[in-house]
Amino acid sequence: MGDERVAVITGAAQGIGRRTAEVLAGEGYLLAVMDRQPVTGLDALTFAGDVSDEADVQRFVAEVEARYGRADVLVNNAGIAGIAPAEETTAAQWRQVIDVNLTGPFLLCQAFGRRMLARGTGSIVNIASVAGLMGVADRVAYNASKHGLIGLTRTLAVEWGGRGVRVNAVCPGWVKTEMDDASQASGAYGDTDITDHVPMARFAQPGDIAQAVAFLADPSRSGFVNGAALSVDGGWAADGSWQSLRLSSRARA
Repeated sequence: MGDERVAVITGAAQGIGRRTAEVLAGEGYLLAVMDRQPVTGLDALTFAGDVSDEADVQRFVAEVEARYGRADVLVNNAGIAGIAPAEETTAAQWRQVIDVNLTGPFLLCQAFGRRMLARGTGSIVNIASVAGLMGVADRVAYNASKHGLIGLTRTLAVEWGGRGVRVNAVCPGWVKTEMDDASQASGAYGDTDITDHVPMARFAQPGDIAQAVAFLADPSRSGFVNGAALSVDGGWAADGSWQSLRLSSRARA
């Protein structure tokens, strides 16, 4: 295999995960990807499975070990949304979101982290959200899962940083992906609801998030970054303005 680095990415069939795989491949990484949907068009070890299923995770790890012998980078990107008022969210809906968005990353961090710790090197990047930094109405399970993912990130960073494994999170704002298309199709919000709030007045593109992941993955660029929750949101989480003030600030240009 030579000196190539190996990147493991979940949820790589589309959106942020797909673009992250493409960016890391362009930087010379060998790829191993996991998704419940078929992943096509990538030169990668592909595995169809559920990140919240411990048996699937163990099989995936075994395939990565058999093919590459190691993983240098783990990107926990797989996730699902859940849009409903808290009082109408069922326990089954809650568990599904928590299982995929939080339990799945824990299982993957644990399985690949053990092997990274044995080698004394590795980088884990968890894809959280601005919804992990603040409350967003009608997303109680999603918000809780992303807050939990940031907590998981910080805890593992504390436990593993001194043993050579860095753990960080990226917190995207609203990104133009298939998940956004589905949310808008449900009538949850429209484009201007997002662009009017974001100081940079646009959605993120998957490549914006992928480049942040590539930075955190690479020890030559981020070797002393550990336990960070990096907002890649165009300033969403920084903006405490009310709406008229927010929009008037743009009119001054």
